[in-house]
Amino acid sequence: MRRLLTILLMLGACSIAQAQKGTPADMVHVKGGTFVPLYGSNNQAVTVQGFQMDKYPVTNAQYEAFVGKYTKWQKSEVKALFADAGYLRHWASPLGVGPAADKLKDSPVINVSWFAAKAYCECQGKRLPTVNEWEFAALASETKKDASSEPSFYQRSLDWYSQPNPKYLPPVQNTFKNYYGLYGMIGLVWEWTSDFNSSLIVGESRQNASMDRQLFCGAGSTGASDVKNYVAFMRYAFRSSLKANYTVANLGFRCAQDVPAQTTAKK
Repeated sequence: MRRLLTILLMLGACSIAQAQKGTPADMVHVKGGTFVPLYGSNNQAVTVQGFQMDKYPVTNAQYEAFVGKYTKWQKSEVKALFADAGYLRHWASPLGVGPAADKLKDSPVINVSWFAAKAYCECQGKRLPTVNEWEFAALASETKKDASSEPSFYQRSLDWYSQPNPKYLPPVQNTFKNYYGLYGMIGLVWEWTSDFNSSLIVGESRQNASMDRQLFCGAGSTGASDVKNYVAFMRYAFRSSLKANYTVANLGFRCAQDVPAQTTAKK
């Protein structure tokens, strides 16, 4: 009971106080629509309601401001329940990246857990995007809302997945900008979603025969809407490998928000 109370206090500290904020200027509107996700819904199209999304992944500079205000999320203070030992390991101090600030301040923050990402978004009056929201927005190329059938667009993801992580990630502004005005959805970092563990695999694989077959006998494509969509498999498989307190050297996040009633949808 005490552990549950601790979690509720840690994660709910910002949401009530910040919930009434208006739509920030650093977000873009993603008009709702339908798409067929790789997994779930019996390969049927799902509807995504219109939503707001941050133009950029959260940067080191922005996260520095967050931990400066909410000290319980500093890497010297955060509890193991909420982040593993790799939390902010690329920072030189509990308060920031240190000497590499000139190279990293505008780069996406990485090595942050789902708990930390969720808390950050709530403290901005926002939330993490859902898997369906993220996947729907990531279908866009520079000029089309849905470029999933274009070989060049598919190849962009393949090229990124095949490259090692650079020593310094580029500034978020210097990355691929899609139709909606979202930067770095492909080619920068993996990103947390609110329901990252809702797809592909659930439970402990060695305690479940059906999960065993999926993981170790090559049946992970069962139930997929497009067994040739390797880049989507990579994203769903990566998400399913995570736990909420994990931190990864190429995993960041951006925030989302429900659309205010007065927002005009992009045509």
